[in-house]
Parts: sequence; structure tokens; C-alpha cells
Amino acid sequence: MSDPVLHLEGIGKTYGKDGPAPVAVLHGLDLAVARGEVVALVAPSGAGKSTLLHIAGLLDTPDRGRVLLKGRDMTGLPDKARTEARRRDLGFVYQFHHLLPEFTAAENIVLPQLANGVGARAAAARAQDLLGRVGLAHRAGHRPAELSGGEQQRVAFCRALANAPALLLADEPTGNLDPETSDRVFEVLMALVRETGLSALIATHNHALAARMDRVIRLNETVA
Repeated sequence: MSDPVLHLEGIGKTYGKDGPAPVAVLHGLDLAVARGEVVALVAPSGAGKSTLLHIAGLLDTPDRGRVLLKGRDMTGLPDKARTEARRRDLGFVYQFHHLLPEFTAAENIVLPQLANGVGARAAAARAQDLLGRVGLAHRAGHRPAELSGGEQQRVAFCRALANAPALLLADEPTGNLDPETSDRVFEVLMALVRETGLSALIATHNHALAARMDRVIRLNETVA
């Protein structure tokens, strides 16, 4: 694979290393996500899925190995540089939307842009454009409590893409929804990812959804 957006090389992670019962979660893991590729991450509970996503998202550091983002080695960088890289190059979506309840849908998408130095007018225009792409332009002024679960998660997708990241990391992004809503919301997510041309690493227990992505990684097989 040439010039991947994300490249994990020989990643190892052990918790409680200095305690009586250390737990090795990841063992020499290698994983790469190409530009424009959507990769499904399927893993049983306890296999290290969340740990992998945290390391890939620069929220945690490995004990061994390297994390390369857009070809740049992020391993050992100071916290400020890692925070800047997360803000600039990464978007996150979780099982629960984590929208700020006191702000409208549009404002939830504007705020991360303002934190990244984008002007208020441009940020508002970007928010409206993203909401239009997911069919929620008419809900821009509504607060999260006034939106359905599927609508809330679509706003969360827009927020994750607000700063035009190179890589989207998603942890069970439809896991909190009923099957019918989950399928509709997943279609919206995939369309949004394809339209924007970014890469994505999406963890899911739903094998049917995983099969609709470009490639499936089964973590228990990867780290064995």
C-alpha cells in the first residue's frame, strides 16, 4: 500500500505493566489505511478495539511500535503537537453522539471550526453545507433534544468532518440505533465519506455493515 493516511507499525500495548497481573492488549499490530479507503474493524469484546482506536486517534500512546499519520511519525511527540494533529487531521464519531445539549445542530458543527481558527462566517457556511449533505439543513437551528437519535448521529458525523480531516475514526457509530435507523444512518455516513474523499476506520459488531466497506480487519486475527 503506497502512502497510507494511517500506518500502525508493530503496535504493542500492555496495561498494568508494573502490577501483579499485566494485561497485554495489542501484540505487534500492523495496520494501514489508504487514502480514500473505508476499513471496517471487527473485534470481539476485550480484543483491544477501543485501545487501537485510541492509539490511532493519538488519544493514547503505544508501549511499542510507531503511529504514522500522513507519513509523519507521531510517536513521542509532545501533547501540544498531538493535539494539533488531532484537530487538523482526525475526526471522531462514537456510539453516542456527545453533542453539546445547549447548542443547536449548526453550532455544534461551528464550534470545532472556531477552535481550529476558522472565521465565524466560513464556519457557519461549512456547517450549513454539511447539514444539507445529510438532509438536515432544515434542522440546523434545533438543539439535540429536539432531534431523533438518527438525526443526532448525523449531526455528529457533520461535526467530525467539520475541519475536513484526512481520517475518520468511528467506534460503533450506529450501535445506539435500532436496525432500520442504523442502516439509514450508515448509508448517510458512507455517502458523506465518499463525497469528501477521506479515509475511515470504522469499528462495528455489525457484519452486514462491515461487508459494505472496502476491507474488513478482524482484530483477533490481526494480533494473534
